[in-house]
Amino acid sequence: MSAREFKPRPPPAGHTVFKTVEEFRLMWPRTALEANAMELVEIDADHATMTMPVADSGRQPMGLLHGGMTMLLAESVASLHACWGVDLSKRQPVGIEIGGSHVRACTDGTVRAVARVVRRSASLIVHTVEVFDAADGSLLTTCRVTNFYRRTKPE
Repeated sequence: MSAREFKPRPPPAGHTVFKTVEEFRLMWPRTALEANAMELVEIDADHATMTMPVADSGRQPMGLLHGGMTMLLAESVASLHACWGVDLSKRQPVGIEIGGSHVRACTDGTVRAVARVVRRSASLIVHTVEVFDAADGSLLTTCRVTNFYRRTKPE
């Protein structure tokens, strides 16, 4: 399916604007968030925090947390935050850019990602995301994520 044929998944029934952790959890079923046991810890207008356990399915062959899993977490927390307060029946954020630097390795436990808004406009939102070892607070990865607000097409 090409990007032009893509039909976004509708928001959960009865919800088009999300602002609380409980409302955002309605989005979890049948997603990478659910499959990787990610949890939204807090969210407000300026930032969001998520956690993810380091599991065997997310390790690279040397036993370290796979960098791609860290980027999945970073894009997930930024993209979820990009939904905060937005009427998802009218526009939905889609990731258009992500870049990151892994500065420390992690082998087990839980990682915590914090997304903060750098710039928000009518069509784009840019976040910095820092990923930490939840046990000792050491910085593992720093990222920048950009989402474009794509208008949804009426049925």
